[in-house]
Amino acid sequence: MHAIRALAIDFSGTLARPGPNPDGACVADALRDRLGLDVPDDFAAVFDSVHAEIRQTDRDARVHTMFSAVIARAALRCGADVPDAAEAAEAVFASLPDAAVDADAASTVRALHRQGWRCVLACNTERSAAARLRTLAEAGIADCFASAVLSSEIGFRKPHPEFYAVVARACAVPADQILFVGDNLSKDVLGPRAYGMHTVHVTRDGVRGVDGPPADDGRGDGSACGVLGHFAELPGYLAATVVLPG
Repeated sequence: MHAIRALAIDFSGTLARPGPNPDGACVADALRDRLGLDVPDDFAAVFDSVHAEIRQTDRDARVHTMFSAVIARAALRCGADVPDAAEAAEAVFASLPDAAVDADAASTVRALHRQGWRCVLACNTERSAAARLRTLAEAGIADCFASAVLSSEIGFRKPHPEFYAVVARACAVPADQILFVGDNLSKDVLGPRAYGMHTVHVTRDGVRGVDGPPADDGRGDGSACGVLGHFAELPGYLAATVVLPG
């Protein structure tokens, strides 16, 4: 059994089904309707082009450019007057629904919190901390997380090692006492395992059991990755395989 003292939990695909991403039309509408800004007709197309360029560069480097900086660059390129890019970004996410948290997943998070687990949200997202915390609050689980590590806030995205370093600091325990739970093999399994964490892969397709160590994760310690069909199965997995917090 593993001595686990903290849980790092992904969001989209793990606690919630993926939600809508902001495109140029959405951003332009938010700037006009919520902030009363007069933006050029070509702003939406320019934003989409700039956003695609930045996302590709960010993915290659495993970093994350803040959404406000994307808006500012698009505005500069097309001559739009956006005096406060941070305010503009918040206006976009206030108008664009976030992913809805799965009801069973929310109940599970609350149960884990009652059991005494230290839970840290750990996800790649365009949304600010304020926007994501609103979503968690609507699901009744905001107070269940000791901290939220978001790529949009720290400037690094999974699977950059610095992302997991920030997660480890937020969990306030050594990496080998953290269980990282998520649905993406590269970002939520290989990445945290390479950093020394334990992992559970949520497949969301009904598959469950135990995977052997991925061939390219470099650990070579014979450890395995838990596999669950839904996040709601996590308490049972914890009870059977790890030392519970006390």
